[in-house]
Amino acid sequence: MALMSQLFGDEIYDPFLSMVNKCPVLNTPTDWKETPEAHVFISDLPGLKKEEVNVEVDDEKVLKIYGERKEEKDDKNDKWHRVERCRGKFRRSFALPENAKTDGVKASMENGVLVVTVPKQEVKKPEKKMIQIEG
Repeated sequence: MALMSQLFGDEIYDPFLSMVNKCPVLNTPTDWKETPEAHVFISDLPGLKKEEVNVEVDDEKVLKIYGERKEEKDDKNDKWHRVERCRGKFRRSFALPENAKTDGVKASMENGVLVVTVPKQEVKKPEKKMIQIEG
């Protein structure tokens, strides 16, 4: 670690954090929990308004959360010393399980936290049918 510190200055160099800062998808952390009634997705989207975020479910039961963090408008006289917040488009996709009821999906957003609730439905187990062996 001392060598990395020497190579990259006094700051501690962490390759994963470096990648996170460059990749919008990794900067959209999302938790997925299952309750008895639903699948709940919780995404941190700090600084975004609900109008800047899209949530959709396609026919193949894939939940998609996407949007864009816009570039900030600068004054030409501004001098940036550090840029660490991720900008640009982001997209997360989750293949929903068979018991997801896609026509009842709800989404809400408060204080930069998106909560998507996908209700569950009972899935019929295929019936076993015994076949008589002839001969």
